[in-house]
Amino acid sequence: MVTTVLFFIGLVLLVKGADWLVDGASSIARRLEVSEISIGLTIVAFGTSMPELVVNLFASVNGNTEIAIGNVLGSNIFNILLILGLSALITPLTTQENTVWKEVPLSLLAAIIVGVAANDILIDGAASSALTRIDGMVFICFFIIFLYYTYGIAKVTGDAGGNGGSQESVSLGKSALFILLGLAGLVFGGKWIVEGAVAFARNLGVSESLIGLTIVAAGTSLPELATSVVAARKGQMDIAIGNVVGSNIFNIFFILGTSALVAPLPFQATSNGDILMTVFASLLLFVLLFLGRRHIVERWQGGLMVACYIAYVGFLIWSK
Repeated sequence: MVTTVLFFIGLVLLVKGADWLVDGASSIARRLEVSEISIGLTIVAFGTSMPELVVNLFASVNGNTEIAIGNVLGSNIFNILLILGLSALITPLTTQENTVWKEVPLSLLAAIIVGVAANDILIDGAASSALTRIDGMVFICFFIIFLYYTYGIAKVTGDAGGNGGSQESVSLGKSALFILLGLAGLVFGGKWIVEGAVAFARNLGVSESLIGLTIVAAGTSLPELATSVVAARKGQMDIAIGNVVGSNIFNIFFILGTSALVAPLPFQATSNGDILMTVFASLLLFVLLFLGRRHIVERWQGGLMVACYIAYVGFLIWSK
């Protein structure tokens, strides 16, 4: 009972911790006259993915590798099928050329690379399969390329918007307090979520992978859910879809890469179905952008994506 309570407290701390960290860091960045677009491409993007990172680091250190891998794959599936689906149901999502031809394909490539790197038995005939430290280094290299790409976007887009003068100024002391509270929330929240997830799996008699793919993945994706849904309601299409696609690239290349560097992640062949689902979700998004009105995710397409996610979760519960 105590573990269950701590799990849900951990979820709250994790989400609020990421929120406080972003607020504090963004405020300090504005005081240093860093542009809004640079803040968005770095601090906000990193902050919304901090829950996945912290949970994965604790899971890797504790040897709960099924949670570490399941959390990333589950988060990416959740992000595309449910978050983008719900956002499209609120309002059709218009996407830019860069997102259609570069970021969505890169998200698809990331999922395929995980499948190749993790299947040592299938591809190399090895005795066991794992995401090794070398695989982690390769992922981090891809992440550095992605950072260079986003830096290029910032340079092309320019620093329109200035340093966020429209934002309310927060004192340096308050900003530092937000950062400290955010880090504390992330640390304690991540620890309790991993412990709670393991306890849930044991009590329910299911695999840690199932808990990671569903409850943990949904919980750590709450910042992305809030960001995209609010952006869709405000008509900020680029933020709604860019937040999800960028987060998926970040999750695989940086978070899974960092987790593998901390400790090699043994891979079970049963997780190949989840990798295929991650590939399917990215591929479905790419195809839908060319059905109906080009480069627009329409409401009926959003409904299809949500239906696919519900069917996937139902299959997980039935099969695992």
